Amino acid sequence: MQNPKTLWIKQPLATLDPACAGGLVVEGSNIVELLAPGQLPSRPVDEVFDAGRHVLLPGLINAHHHFYQTLTRAHPVALNKELFSWLTSLYPVWARLQPEMVEVSTQIALAELLLSGCTTASDHHYLFPQGLEEAIDLQLEQARRLGVRVQLTRGSMSLGKDQGGLPPQSTVQSAETILADSERLIRRYHDPADGAMSRVALAPCSPFSVSTELMKASAVLAEQHDVQLHTHLAETHDETEFCLKMFGMRPVDYLESVGWLSGRVWLAHGIHFNEEEILRLGRAGVGIAHCPSSNMLLASGICPTLELEAAGCPVGIGVDGSASNDGSNMIMEVRQALLLQRLRYGAKRITHQKVLDWATRGSAACLGRHDIGEIAVGKQADLALFTLDDIQFAGAGDPLAALVLCGARRADRVMVAGRWRVSDGVVCGLDIEALKARQRELSAQLR
Repeated sequence: MQNPKTLWIKQPLATLDPACAGGLVVEGSNIVELLAPGQLPSRPVDEVFDAGRHVLLPGLINAHHHFYQTLTRAHPVALNKELFSWLTSLYPVWARLQPEMVEVSTQIALAELLLSGCTTASDHHYLFPQGLEEAIDLQLEQARRLGVRVQLTRGSMSLGKDQGGLPPQSTVQSAETILADSERLIRRYHDPADGAMSRVALAPCSPFSVSTELMKASAVLAEQHDVQLHTHLAETHDETEFCLKMFGMRPVDYLESVGWLSGRVWLAHGIHFNEEEILRLGRAGVGIAHCPSSNMLLASGICPTLELEAAGCPVGIGVDGSASNDGSNMIMEVRQALLLQRLRYGAKRITHQKVLDWATRGSAACLGRHDIGEIAVGKQADLALFTLDDIQFAGAGDPLAALVLCGARRADRVMVAGRWRVSDGVVCGLDIEALKARQRELSAQLR
């Protein structure tokens, strides 16, 4: 068996971690050496990539998304609405999803993420109308095709309108069906090893779309198979009112009552917590995926990131669904996080390094992964390289800060597990024009 090839990524223009200011050496899928400025690799290398024009980052990690929503960006029925009315407008549209729509929308979302420097994506798919029972299988197939690292969540909705929930009955499944398919997906696709390209988590959609029994059973199943748990929580005041009316308790109390206050849990949004709830979440090590663009578009509020972090919660960044963003661009989401969080905490406390750290180490911690999210020896070679050639960077000083402050949009090179997946700003092996054309055709069927 041949030894894996070695690549020296040489002397980047700037990097998030000063320890690799002189570059790094990749062997196979791993980072094996970090270099100081002027230092040469300690071993012979097969290839050299001169990164003198590039800002080098760990691959960005998207901690929350809904890939299928790329089909319903700026959908006419959902414009200028807040969360509950936005959802009730779109649920009937999403109920018409078909298998090809899931395939194509997943390709679109993953390609857009790759082009923005994202190497790992978590998706929350919770719609399984008749004929779409194998939606997660379809997503895994597309992720493998593009070579993106994924943590796909088997979402679920069991509480339809007839039971006091928000979703239409055609989109909900029985708890028995959900749990059986959850176990099938874990056994078939979940890889707990370091360097895993696919992992599975369990993700009942939200307190207003699943039963208490399903939340409890999902926690038990996750414990049995040692997988992560995910859900939406504390996104809006409407949700708090729903929980008080439906369960007689606030969202965090409900979370604890169903066995979800643990370190295997990460939550999307996490906006409306009081001080005592933040401390409880922190003691449990619950992660929070901050979704700034979605929170602004739906007028949901501002996540208390620094209080959550200080309490002990990992904080990551997610683009959220492309019907409430309405894009899948991780480097732009980093900038949105900086701007929105500065409104809450000021410029000194929210730096460009802080938000980049959320989008890398923080998101990795939310997903329960310790092998990605940073440039270090032994970690996976997941890297994003950006140039400062576009017009918005003309006159920029600090190259690392310029990525965030000047509004980087597209990576020049992206590596996942030691393999280039984006080269010269193009997704390798993908006919992007044909893909966009088919996405437009399918999207038109949902209007």
